Amino acid sequence: MTNFDERAKDWDSDPQKVERARVVAEVIRNAIPLTTNMNALEYGCGTGLLSFALQPDLGQITLADSSQGMLDVLGEKINAAGVTNMRPVKLDLEIDTLPPERYQLTYSLLTLHHVHDAKNIIHKFHSLLEPNGYLLIADLDKEDGSFHTDGTTDVHKGFEHTELKKWVEDAGFGNVVFSTAFEIRKNINDKEKAFPVFLMSAQKGKA
Repeated sequence: MTNFDERAKDWDSDPQKVERARVVAEVIRNAIPLTTNMNALEYGCGTGLLSFALQPDLGQITLADSSQGMLDVLGEKINAAGVTNMRPVKLDLEIDTLPPERYQLTYSLLTLHHVHDAKNIIHKFHSLLEPNGYLLIADLDKEDGSFHTDGTTDVHKGFEHTELKKWVEDAGFGNVVFSTAFEIRKNINDKEKAFPVFLMSAQKGKA
């Protein structure tokens, strides 16, 4: 994986990243009923672009990432904005123990394809959610490996919807719904190429 610590300072200067966070936030609002009583976890938050877009619609938001550089930039942004319902934490669910908190909503944007054991992480998301809680994953449709041109090593080259749905259902979720959130367009070998990004919503059953 590329060193996200080093990339953190310039992350928000890319207007495409800012716009895709805004668009995904809008798709999330249309997918599930958000309320300011909801406590939420964003996993793989980076500099918090998606959570800042959702911040007025939610209660307490825990923003988790494994990159200290990203969290440092995020902390500066939270202080500068004066928001009181956002809390950054360093967390890597592949190696760290589960935090004690439980959430009504867990979401991630373009994080899952970097996770080695994605199936296991989905089980951990299920454990972190309260009964009837929602899981929202925005990530790449299956692609040919040309998405990252910056040396980033992807563990997964996007996801087949049917396979991901099975993983999610096997973890104990129901009401699994996919929609296309947006497309990332890149110039690959002097040709413009579109990489669709899906939003998957699912719900944990009652206890």
